[in-house]
Formats: sequence, structure tokens, C-alpha cells
Amino acid sequence: MSSTEVKLSRLLGLAQKFNNFYLTGFHKDDIRPFLVGGQQVGLIKADVYKQLLKFPEVFCIRDCQYTKQGLVELNPAFRDYNERTVHLDEVLRNLRSDGSFSALKGWRDECFEVKFEHKALLKMERAATPLFGVRKYGVDINGYVRHPQHGLCIWLQQRSNTKETWPGKWDNMVGGGLSVGFGIMETAVKEAAEEASIPKDLVKNLVSAGCVSFFFESDQGLFPNTEYVFDLELPVDFVPQNADGEVQAFELLPANECVERVFTPDFKTTSAPVVIDFLIRHGYITAENEINFTEIVELLHVPLQSLYTYKTRLEQKLQQHQSTLPKDDNNCNCDSVPKRPLENGHNKKDGA
Repeated sequence: MSSTEVKLSRLLGLAQKFNNFYLTGFHKDDIRPFLVGGQQVGLIKADVYKQLLKFPEVFCIRDCQYTKQGLVELNPAFRDYNERTVHLDEVLRNLRSDGSFSALKGWRDECFEVKFEHKALLKMERAATPLFGVRKYGVDINGYVRHPQHGLCIWLQQRSNTKETWPGKWDNMVGGGLSVGFGIMETAVKEAAEEASIPKDLVKNLVSAGCVSFFFESDQGLFPNTEYVFDLELPVDFVPQNADGEVQAFELLPANECVERVFTPDFKTTSAPVVIDFLIRHGYITAENEINFTEIVELLHVPLQSLYTYKTRLEQKLQQHQSTLPKDDNNCNCDSVPKRPLENGHNKKDGA
């Protein structure tokens, strides 16, 4: 096998490891569905579950005859976006202050929205999302050059050593999470300017290239990530320059060297799928030169929605047993909280 084939085989092994958790982890005793407003939005591991037991006024921990491990629900007495956000934020700040989780050391005062389908249910500090296994969305831009001597070349950035996450690691040219209040294209344009100083006359050439999705587990928690991908062909003489202090270097690499870089410990693990997807779409990795091509393509697009089907599966089982859904207060540990009238939606400025 060539060195490239060896690297791709490592990708396959890594992707299979992720996928095995995706296929079996939900049924393990240490994984529980996390519900907000009656809808599953996340996954709770045992270490997080034990800490949440300290906050019975905020979290309902319930047994359920149809799930071996039970479930965790944000107190259903919290009926609107703002109320849920405030109560959850208080818990997260408490956990941060007592050093319960290493993930919270990367606190950014930047929030991601937690949604069910297209409805925003609350917002959550970005650093906390892995603790609750909520889906995260981001934007990545593949900056590339068709070099007259070196062929297809790709720009990579080296993250600042002061970054809260993955400090000093190599990464895609531009990338950023979808924060509250920003759309997909809006985020792409903003990050292109901040991270690489890409001018308007070039950024207008961004080409949407779909997305990649994957499930990753680390000591920080669970990462069910979907990355919206854009390609941007750049002039040979263009050199990106960082403007926000989050990047310490850029390097232009031929495609074969880029593959080598991606599979070193110096590359950000969760960005590797974006680079591999780019090389597949641009014909560098093909079914002819990679024996595991089909499986790699599939594992770059894990159907993450299949992880969040507690309510659907429960309803199906209940229909089979001609029963009804359990009430919110059955086998529940949560403290009594005065219930407020149900509001019709929430303020647009707060995430509607």
C-alpha cells in the first residue's frame, strides 16, 4: 500500500469507530436521551447524568419502561425559549465554577441554538454542547489553488496557541460555528473576512458544496457535528492573512501533502472529514485508487437525525401496546416549579 492508502485506511478505521458508537451507543446503559419541550435534542452520558442529579429543580430524571436507561428532560415547567435558557445557563455556570468538566474550561460566551427540526428551543454556551450531545452546526471553506507547477493545492491554517479548543493544530483554511443570530452564508462571509482577510470580490465566488456529518467522542464529550461546506478557488498569488488573532499561520500544500498532514496528530480531528470530502469531490480520491471508497463516502455523511428519535420510537411501541404516552411527572425526580401559561412562540430577537 502507498502511504496515502495507509492514511485513508486509518480514516476508515476511525470513521468505523465513530459509526459503531452511533449504531450501538444509544442502547448502552450510560447513554440517555435528553429532552426539551417533549422533544429529544441530545444525549447524556453517565458522567454528566451524575452531575445533573444535583439540580432537581432544573432537570427531570425519569425511568421509562420502554428505555433501559431512562431519560433526562429539562423541567417541562420551563415553557419558553428565554426561561429554558436562563435556567440552563445557571446550571452551566455552576458546573464551570466547580470544575466539573474539562469542556467548560473552553467557555467562550458564545451561544449555539438548540433546535428540534426548525424550532429553536433554547440557546446554550458553545463549550457546553458536547456535555449534552446536542447537534452542532458549522461552516468550513476549502480555499484551493490550481497551481501551474504543483497542480491542486489547498490552503490550511494553523490555529492560534491561545485558542480554547485545538490550540496550535492545523485546520481548514476557514471554519466557524453557527452562533445565535447568524445564517449559514452570513457566517461563511464573516469567518472568511475575520480568519483569512478574503476580500469581497473573491468571497462572492464561494460555491456551496453540501455538508459532511459525523459523530465523534472525546474526553470533552459528544460531537454530533454537521459542517456546511463551501469551496473557494483562489488566485495563485493570493495569500490569506488573519485579522482576528485566532490563526497563527497559513500554508499552501499540494493535495498529496495535504493528505499526509491531515492524518498527523497535529491536525484538528473534526476537520479531517471536510478535507477528505473535498479531495473526493475534486477527483483526487476515487473508487479506482481507494479500495474502501464507498464506505468512506458513506461515513462522511452519518445520518445524525437517527440518534434523536426517542419520541418516535416510544410512540411506535406504545401504539403496539395500545397504551398512551407517560405523563411528565411519572417517576420524575424534579422539584415542583410553578407552571406558567404556555406562550405562542418567543421573541424573534431571542432565537425565533
